[in-house]
Amino acid sequence: MLQGKTIVLGVTGGIAVYKAADIVSRLKKLDANVEVIMTEGAAEFVTPLTFQTLSNNQVHRKMFNEITNYDVEHISLAKKADLVLIAPATANTIGKIANGIADNLLTTVVMATTAKVVFAPAMNTNMYRNPLVQENIAKLKRLGYEFIEPVKGRLACGDYGEGKMAEPQDIVEYIVRCFVEKDLVGKKIVVTAGPTIEPLDPVRYITNHSSGKMGYCIAKEAADRGAEVILISGPTNLEAPKDVNLIRVKTTEDMLNAVGKYFDSCDVLIKAAAPVDFKPENVSSTKIKKKKDSDELVIKYVKTPDIAAHFGKMKKHQIMVGFAAETNNLLEYAKEKLKEKNFDFIVANDVSKEGAGFNVDTNIVTIIEKNGEITNYPIMDKSQVAKIIIDKVKNLLDNIG
Repeated sequence: MLQGKTIVLGVTGGIAVYKAADIVSRLKKLDANVEVIMTEGAAEFVTPLTFQTLSNNQVHRKMFNEITNYDVEHISLAKKADLVLIAPATANTIGKIANGIADNLLTTVVMATTAKVVFAPAMNTNMYRNPLVQENIAKLKRLGYEFIEPVKGRLACGDYGEGKMAEPQDIVEYIVRCFVEKDLVGKKIVVTAGPTIEPLDPVRYITNHSSGKMGYCIAKEAADRGAEVILISGPTNLEAPKDVNLIRVKTTEDMLNAVGKYFDSCDVLIKAAAPVDFKPENVSSTKIKKKKDSDELVIKYVKTPDIAAHFGKMKKHQIMVGFAAETNNLLEYAKEKLKEKNFDFIVANDVSKEGAGFNVDTNIVTIIEKNGEITNYPIMDKSQVAKIIIDKVKNLLDNIG
């Protein structure tokens, strides 16, 4: 994902240095080349050997090392960087850079680079709130430097408040987004995800095994690429992707109504949800009790609204993408659904296959397009499937435009 990219990581002297080691590990797993600069203060918390081992590169520390080649180190690192990340970023380093002070290797590299520079601050709450620190941060933001805001939590000093460095996973996700081409700016994409639930009584409901993971990955990919994304989700345990407008719903009718609010103004509708197809005809107002004289409970079900068919009939300029989760006759059923719902293409998967069902992070899909073209894909992470889907959507949008 970050292959061919060089991230220069500046590590400054704070207790959150231990998290920086995790950042290096995560960046390496994404195939980034990581060059670490440690300040003298940082080396008091974690040894350079730790970062050297994780990055597979020499750790850079001193401005005035003995010159062994004709590469002036701070200029070499500044030119090599595709992005400079300072994590943790102390008040001291933020203040130096804000005021043009270049008295160590890290601050000098920042002055010399033309790459994007991102700060992940970490400090005591009162220090973070200090007007001087806030003024320095505001100044840097005005100059085009970016900040991954700290979060609230228990700090090393025992205080509770803002100033805790963002988690490594969130920092790395931010860095990844920096390199994603913003090719969907100005487009509105509605994504449905997860299951719906239909009540039986005040205690029970019927639903399905959908986790929502596929839809959330699609929403994240579209948002990372600059689209305005409305994610309409049934009940899940997933956190909303960054920069996504999350609308939570419960029943299939709720989902239908939510999509209806945005459909006319959207460019794309991606139906990755698994709405319940049938609901009890009558919902009991009290808990249904077991009867001593009967071993059966008979419930009459009726159809829920067919969301895809409803908007397939209404669509004008919109691109619609559907999903077909089947256990048999995959291609036959998917082709029928593609035609009946008026999709532009459909993503079909056999949920009985290992690695392709619900509640897993991978999928095995076949994409069938309106022109009859069929493409089979091997097992891959759902985030990779999401990229393939959004790439196809982008091609369709380009052809319309």
